[in-house]
Amino acid sequence: MKMKNLMIYALLLLPIGLMAQCTSEKQEQKADENVVVKTIMERRSVRKYLDKPVEHDKLATMVECGINAPNGMNQQPWEVRVVESQEWIKGITAAYVEKNPNAAKNDPNFKTMFRNAPNVIVIATPEGKGLVDAGLMGENMILAAQSMGLGTCCLGGPVGFLQGDPAAASYLKQLDIPEGYSIAYMIAVGYPDEQPQSKPRDTSKVKYIK
Repeated sequence: MKMKNLMIYALLLLPIGLMAQCTSEKQEQKADENVVVKTIMERRSVRKYLDKPVEHDKLATMVECGINAPNGMNQQPWEVRVVESQEWIKGITAAYVEKNPNAAKNDPNFKTMFRNAPNVIVIATPEGKGLVDAGLMGENMILAAQSMGLGTCCLGGPVGFLQGDPAAASYLKQLDIPEGYSIAYMIAVGYPDEQPQSKPRDTSKVKYIK
């Protein structure tokens, strides 16, 4: 009778043991997944966005991650402007289209000069300095955006118009960038309306010196 009770007790414990083992295996598997690496490898440049502005707190998180990037001697040689104003984006786009009418004609989906993104981040550095630091900062922002389900695209094209065309002068002034600084690049930000596939990387350009 005692042996029978022991067998019943063992059978009752068996499912609990199996459940504990499965839970342990799942936890180990989860621990093996490197979230940072996954985020980096899934990031793609997004050029189609939903018509939905990004929440302020998410933009703030992007910037906070950005300014915590490594930089030489902690000089933080950058100025960052986060454009949430749709009036600013639409206004400078209208000025751009007036000077470059083919930009809108050649793209039936054209809405703004920032790949139709509802928000844009402007990154400026002292002229001729801080470009590496600014690049590291931008990558932090981009990866933070990816982790929050946002899409981004680095933009260089709009910089020339914004800094060099008189039609953009009033919009540049609104950014209040200090004298002696110039815009290095911009980052379009928004909720993605596409899922671009990865493109091959040339690993032959990488060599290990042992």
